[in-house]
Amino acid sequence: MTKQTLTQHNIVDFLEDIFERRGGEEYLGEPVTMAEHMLQGATIAEQNGQDEEIIVAALLHDIGHFTSEFGTFSMDDTEDRYHEEAGAKVLESFFPSVVTDCVRYHVAAKRYLCAAKPEYFDRLSEASVHSLNLQGGPMTADEMEEFERNPNVKKIVAVRYLDDAGKHADMETPRFAHFAPMVQRVVDAHCASAD
Repeated sequence: MTKQTLTQHNIVDFLEDIFERRGGEEYLGEPVTMAEHMLQGATIAEQNGQDEEIIVAALLHDIGHFTSEFGTFSMDDTEDRYHEEAGAKVLESFFPSVVTDCVRYHVAAKRYLCAAKPEYFDRLSEASVHSLNLQGGPMTADEMEEFERNPNVKKIVAVRYLDDAGKHADMETPRFAHFAPMVQRVVDAHCASAD
């Protein structure tokens, strides 16, 4: 299935297929796989009673690691691979801006929080610190001001915290299929409002 053939009716199956086929790949030197990481963020969001758009954004925030032609990050990388933009581009035809903004700006949110809350940096894993350096380090005051103007800034930051939380080696989560009906509801609502 190529990007050109994706529709409202098969995008969820396409995403589930990625999770099933490639979700076992290493996640950036963390003690979880790519799928475990994203499923953990979504599970924590669901357990905390977050709205469906946040749960779906947490589930899909790193999908760009699979869809990007630039490949995946590793601790040997010496430049950023912009997985956040790759993921948002795949999703933007099917998901509302709040979901795609959470995907597109979850890296920026890390940079923002490192500048706005210096204690946040201490929570980052070694791999997150490495990628932060490739991604430009903490934001400047001007970058922070621009980031804060995004109407979805609070939700973007919420997904960033879920991103950081989804790194437990022993956490049990449901599979993608558990979230698939919710993902489809978010897609259908967006596509209906776009018609």
